[in-house]
This record gives sequence, C-alpha cells and structure tokens, in this order.
Amino acid sequence: MSPIEKHEAQKLVYKRILLKLSGEALMGDKTYGLDPATVRFMADEIKKVFEMGVQVAVVIGGGNIFRGVEASLQGMERASADYMGMLATVINSLALQNALENVGLQTRVQSAIEMRELAESYIRRKAMRHLEKGRIVIFAAGTGNPYFTTDTAAALRAMEIGADVIMKGTKVDGVYTADPATHPDAKKYDVISYIDVIKQNLRVMDSTAISLCMDNNLPIVVFDMKKTDNIKNILLGQKIGTTVVKAQN
Repeated sequence: MSPIEKHEAQKLVYKRILLKLSGEALMGDKTYGLDPATVRFMADEIKKVFEMGVQVAVVIGGGNIFRGVEASLQGMERASADYMGMLATVINSLALQNALENVGLQTRVQSAIEMRELAESYIRRKAMRHLEKGRIVIFAAGTGNPYFTTDTAAALRAMEIGADVIMKGTKVDGVYTADPATHPDAKKYDVISYIDVIKQNLRVMDSTAISLCMDNNLPIVVFDMKKTDNIKNILLGQKIGTTVVKAQN
C-alpha cells in the first residue's frame, strides 16, 4: 500500500466490508443470465475500494439463473429447489472472480458446498487469512443449507469474518416507505432501525438476516449499485443510500 493509500485508509468509515449483490443485479438490462458489461462494472467498483486499503468479501445471489423459492411454489420440492439455487450462486461467483482477476485482483471463491475443482470449501480462518493477504473472497452456495437465503448467508459470513458492515447493492438508492416504482410519493429513509425494518416489512433483507444483524449490532448500508463510485464514497463517509442500525434513544 502506498503512503497516499495508507493516508486514505485512515479516513475510511469501514475497513472490512461484506458486499451483498443480488443475482438480478448482474443481469444488467437483460431478463435472464449474466451481462458481461455489468459484471465488469462491479469488478471495477470493487477494485477502486480495494486500492483504498479496504478488505472486501462478497456474497452473490442466484436469482438471475434460478430462484428456489419460486420453483418450490410451482411444485418443486423445496430443498431440491434451494440446492439448485445454491449452484446458481456458484456460477455467478465464478463470473465475478473472472472479472476481478481480469482487472488485476487476486481472488478466492469459497463454497459452502464442496466442489474442489471449482472452489475452496468454506473455512472461516482461511477466509480471514485471504482477506489479510489482500485477496477478494467470494462466498458461494449460500449457507450450504436449504431454507436459508443468501441474505442470511451474507449476515452470517459478515459476522464470522468480523466485517464492519454489510453493504447491500440494489437497483434503488436506498430504503423507502414503499416501493418507489409503484408509489411515487414514497419517502426515502437516510437511517432506519432494524426493528422498524421488520415491523414495516420493508424487505431490506429477510427477517432472519435482519435479526442476526440486530443481535450483533452489524450495520447494513443499502445503496444503488449501478451508480459509479457509490461504494467508494460511502467508505469515505458520504451520506449515500440508507443505513440500518440500532434504534437511537
């Protein structure tokens, strides 16, 4: 790290982050699958914050390829559907890994389901060591268990590796009182408490993930992942998106 980077690192709000991306976020303008330009954009954004001295771990969903919950509602056995969804997250993780390495970053994919030819098995201490050595760690296959979402996997992995924050990239610029796409008068929150997210059913993350973060006082920042430099500017202290924290007394 250069002297300038070290100076910037001292001003960072967060030093180790867990970036949560939905599978749909990787589709770009497509209706299915991966958009290479969007994946490259995310790699470029991650590189910017890595060069600031931030340790970055990533959890990606698989909804752009397969959604287990939707399949189970159409008659597929839930556990089987969820395992298929986990495999979709591995595909997305490998795509992001390739894009990150193409921009010069070192990466490791760790999978909650063993697949030695493609990824390391998830080991907490090994993941932390990779971060300390300057590698981007991508956690694939959720928690490895059916009935748990990648939101819950993100909360779990963030706490296991001692992340300072979960940064959830979405298609909107924060958390609103209602869906701004269907409610033009919806108001955006700058800060909101975990308990209000649950009470108002705002769907920032699923209730299990929110409860885990609340119990361990792990902040969540929800932001527009499509806007250039958003991740970087949040880390430098700019008020972007919505921060979910404990209720203020």
